[in-house]
Amino acid sequence: MTTPEHESPAPQPPAPEFRDRVHRSSGGIAGGVLLLAIILWLGFDALFTGHGRTPWLALAAMILVVPLVVAFTLRPAVYANDERLRIRNPFRVIVLPWAQIAALRSGYSNEVIAKSGTKYQLWAVPVSMRARKRAARQQARAAGAGERGKDRPLRPRPFGPGALDAGPAGPAGSTGPLRATTDQVMDDLRRLHETREHEETAQGEVTVRWAYEIAGPAVAGAVVLAILLAVG
Repeated sequence: MTTPEHESPAPQPPAPEFRDRVHRSSGGIAGGVLLLAIILWLGFDALFTGHGRTPWLALAAMILVVPLVVAFTLRPAVYANDERLRIRNPFRVIVLPWAQIAALRSGYSNEVIAKSGTKYQLWAVPVSMRARKRAARQQARAAGAGERGKDRPLRPRPFGPGALDAGPAGPAGSTGPLRATTDQVMDDLRRLHETREHEETAQGEVTVRWAYEIAGPAVAGAVVLAILLAVG
């Protein structure tokens, strides 16, 4: 008589994944890449062709400036998922569970306000007054076209029996008023906050971590540059 083999436990279902929605400034990234190219070109030129203290000054300046350019152009990003909002600013990383957020506010800058009253700016979602004005003009034109379409009498289409022309249509895929891109991002974040703030997985504490990988090299470069300039 054979004994039954020990049955292996049933596989556990995988833990749910909360995929991040990433928001970054394309203009900031493009400007940062251009600035880095110019800085590195001038810096390496001075480093390899300069004389006396020039190579050392160029090296110290690059150690100071390159991290700062990266911090303010390439680094900023906003990550949002069903559990929390993670803000990567030039010198800090702030993680806010949705339950800890009191409001997401847009003015001359986009900010998130924690329930403790602390404000954190969203560097990766800058406000563009030009984009807002452009969206307002497009909205006004669309509204004017809609009013003209209402006043236009119905008439048969050139093709298709009995087809009627109901006037010009709005923008393809539009479901509401036109908005600037960054304002649309803030609207999406507000909707996500409203739907997730009371969920159990969206609870927790606010955490803030300083970006020492950015501040350290910049401070070292500033100290070396100051010493070189002081000793003359």
